[in-house]
Amino acid sequence: MCCDSDCVARNKSQDSGIAEMEELPVPHNIKISNITCDSFKISWEMDSKSKDRITHYFIDLNKKENKNSNKFKHKDVPTKLVAKAVPLPMTVRGHWFLSPRTEYTVAVQTASKQVDGDYVVSEWSEIIEFCTADYSKVHLTQLLEKAEVIAGRMLKFSVFYRNQHKEYFDYVREHHGNAMQPSVKDNSGSHGSPISGKLEGIFFSCSTEFNTGKPPQDSPYGRYRFEIAAEKLFNPNTNLYFGDFYCMYTAYHYVILVIAPVGSPGDEFCKQRLPQLNSKDNKFLTCTEEDGVLVYHHAQDVILEVIYTDPVDLSLGTVAEITGHQLMSLSTANAKKDPSCKTCNISVGR
Repeated sequence: MCCDSDCVARNKSQDSGIAEMEELPVPHNIKISNITCDSFKISWEMDSKSKDRITHYFIDLNKKENKNSNKFKHKDVPTKLVAKAVPLPMTVRGHWFLSPRTEYTVAVQTASKQVDGDYVVSEWSEIIEFCTADYSKVHLTQLLEKAEVIAGRMLKFSVFYRNQHKEYFDYVREHHGNAMQPSVKDNSGSHGSPISGKLEGIFFSCSTEFNTGKPPQDSPYGRYRFEIAAEKLFNPNTNLYFGDFYCMYTAYHYVILVIAPVGSPGDEFCKQRLPQLNSKDNKFLTCTEEDGVLVYHHAQDVILEVIYTDPVDLSLGTVAEITGHQLMSLSTANAKKDPSCKTCNISVGR
């Protein structure tokens, strides 16, 4: 005879197609390595007892923000991944749509498949936490290639500009010796972008109106505008990098570019993480020389957001009030990328 609890446990195991057998080794000392934005390697240690009976591993992966995700770690509950027992470390890729820069929890149990299709399983391991990585240069190059398709023809421009409230420029004069200071980029754009929350810089625009060739008079960021001649920020002594490509549930798309003075901390940051563009020949922003004069062009069919990585003194340009409207609906501050857009998403997460 068996006690009630033993019978209940056995019945539960039979119902779920998973049997219990205590002698299978329990994974411990789990290690996560080789983390990318959409894959990782996992390994663990286990006792040699009954090790040769293991045919499969059960792996349970959950986003950390789901606080109830680990509530049902019972041995008789099927898990999200059943993998054949392969030599460790084992690469986990493609079984889930892993998102970049996202915290996950993972737990493992060993299993032995029986002739009737049932599994004998071990206890669950401890729960380990880890975070996926940002997009690599390979992923950013995929985004870059998608952006190139819709960039459109190039229009001539002569100034970069930055819109803010009057109080911003007053503060710069009073507290920063007249120099605008780089600040950490917000989390707008692609979730896996390596510049979000990390790169320090100053946002500029360079878009022009088709009919006038001048900056538009409307802005989502404030009624005061700092204008600076393009050659003072973008010239042969700077490098140009591709940073991101995204949209915000709208028909128009944004491309983020980074301009960094050669050898500056910003340049070193970008060199390791972002695809570098040829300043004279690319689909988004160019600086070429004609008759000894630097000439500038920007892409017509995307909205360029240009990040300059060094401080910029207000004396290098002019500050004036614009005559147009403040269109707050066009602001991209902490804007979330549309994950369903086929134009600006790649297959490794959003």
